[in-house]
Amino acid sequence: QLQLVESGGGLVQNGGSLRLSCAASISIFSFYAMGWYRQAPGNERELVSYILSNGTTNYADSVKGRFSISRDGARNTMFLQMTSLKPEDTAVYYCNADLLGDGLGPQGYWGQGAQVTVSS
Repeated sequence: QLQLVESGGGLVQNGGSLRLSCAASISIFSFYAMGWYRQAPGNERELVSYILSNGTTNYADSVKGRFSISRDGARNTMFLQMTSLKPEDTAVYYCNADLLGDGLGPQGYWGQGAQVTVSS
């Protein structure tokens, strides 16, 4: 059964860095796309970044230039390197994967979430 397991969240000061990992139980090249969502208290879940099977990447305007998405096929793992973190980046971050070609989001597979807290 497909599983996505996130790690790397935590508490960091304003301006700090963190790297999130999402380890898949199958080859990540099986996915049409993988991405990172986040959800802050009281807010809807939003797409932060995604990477397509061909390696094309995309970022939300709010994180462009600060976050970097990547993947390691040998480890079946996707990463989100977050730098220059701000308090407004505080949220639960979720890994999401499109296995069937239906797109990212609710129809995809989800990890359990990783809390990222940025103190001011």
